[in-house]
Amino acid sequence: MMGEFLFPQACVGCGKPGMRMCGKCTGEWSRAPQRVTTLTDPHVPVWSLGEFGGVRRRTIINLKERGRTDAVRYLGPVVAAAVEHLKALGEVEEDIVLLPAPTRMRSAQQRGGDPVELICRASGLRTERVLWHRPSVADSVGLDVSQRRRNLSGNIFLTRIPSSAVLIVDDVITTGATLAESVAVLTSGNVKIRGALGLSNV
Repeated sequence: MMGEFLFPQACVGCGKPGMRMCGKCTGEWSRAPQRVTTLTDPHVPVWSLGEFGGVRRRTIINLKERGRTDAVRYLGPVVAAAVEHLKALGEVEEDIVLLPAPTRMRSAQQRGGDPVELICRASGLRTERVLWHRPSVADSVGLDVSQRRRNLSGNIFLTRIPSSAVLIVDDVITTGATLAESVAVLTSGNVKIRGALGLSNV
C-alpha cells in the first residue's frame, strides 16, 4: 500500500493515474484479430490485433523497455480471446500450442524473461518455448527488408519439436522476415504451423 502511495499506479496504455490499465485502453486491446500481409511472405496466415500505434505502442514499449511487467496480466487474456476467436472460425485446433517468437537468450535474461512468452503463459493456453535466435543475430532496428532476411537466415534454431500444431505469437509484426525464417525452421522439423498472431503490426 505504501508503495502505491509513493508511486501511484498509472495506466500502462495511456498514463491515466489510479489504475494499471484503464477501461478505454482495455477496450482498444479487445479487437478481434484481422488478417494482415507482410513484405516477406511466411507462407502461413498472419493475424494482428491492430496497428502498432497509440495504446498498443505505448503498452508494448512500457512492457519491454520500461519494466511494466504488470501489463502481462492484461495482455494474457487478450491473447486468449484472440485464439478463441480463431478457434471459432476453424483456423486453429482446440489443442493449439502457442510458440513465442524467437528471441535472444541474453535479451530474455536481461528483461527478467521474454515478454511475449510471459504473455502467452498468462493466457492460460499451452505454451512452449522452442524457438531462439543465435547470439550472432544483430538487432533488427534500422534494417531494411533484405538486411533483415540476411540477418536471420540460418540464425533461428529449434530446441525441440512442439507437442501439437502451433501458432507463433509475436509482439510487433514488421516485415515478416522473422516469421518466414521461423516457419522454415519449424517446417524442417515437420511441425504443423497454423499461422502467426501479432499483438500489433506495422
